[in-house]
Amino acid sequence: MNKITMVPCPTCKKPVEWNEQSPFRPFCCKRCQLIDLGEWADEEKRIPGAPAWLPDQDDENEY
Repeated sequence: MNKITMVPCPTCKKPVEWNEQSPFRPFCCKRCQLIDLGEWADEEKRIPGAPAWLPDQDDENEY
């Protein structure tokens, strides 16, 4: 028996079927996918933790 997996769209919370027929999964549509990408690009969303790179005092003097 094949069970249908449904997930909420991260942007609008609309139910999305998780399969090959849902090309934008986990998003319901291209619009919701682009809204999410824009939020990451504007740094409204971020992964918590220390920055991977911190400039040294020496690096600042080189510019």
